Amino acid sequence: MEWLPFSIAELKDTIVKCNISSISGPDYILWNYLKVVVNDTKCCSNIVNITNTCIDLSYWLTHFKKSMLIIILKPNKPFYNTPKAFCSIVLHSTLGKLIKKMISYRLQVYSITSNFIYTSQLGGIKQHSTIDAGIFLTHLIWTGWVKRLHTSTLVFDIAQFFSSLNHCIFSMILTKVGFGFKVFNFFSDYSINR
Repeated sequence: MEWLPFSIAELKDTIVKCNISSISGPDYILWNYLKVVVNDTKCCSNIVNITNTCIDLSYWLTHFKKSMLIIILKPNKPFYNTPKAFCSIVLHSTLGKLIKKMISYRLQVYSITSNFIYTSQLGGIKQHSTIDAGIFLTHLIWTGWVKRLHTSTLVFDIAQFFSSLNHCIFSMILTKVGFGFKVFNFFSDYSINR
């Protein structure tokens, strides 16, 4: 599967969906500033060039790998003398997050069009929201009731999925989906020193 260069239209489509209330990372660029910068044609094409160059060279910039950890108090805790009373938030470069969103959307589109993602996969897929999962679950329950069956549900959340993902296996999956060595090598570099 050939990886096509990103376009300005893809960048603008991605940034429109970004939440401007997010906190900036180590680059101190706020989303609302980045949305103004993208309105300038030259700046927009430079961001697209950075993105395409990262993929072409199979290199994720060290600047984008840097993160900042913020620790905040969890509300309504009786004591703040244990680690469980605090919540840690990792902040990444805003520009890096924008580029990751573009790459993520492209990976998803390619994976869906190549029929690699199972059709009933609901989590983390565009146009497969929590509402879709709820409707599907309701359908299963009603179908069971018609057949006089009882339905049980087990729900779990996978926290910190990417950090626990085996990066070697992830790279092999990308190859199996049909992505070329350019994408394989990019994600091999992406996962180093994270």
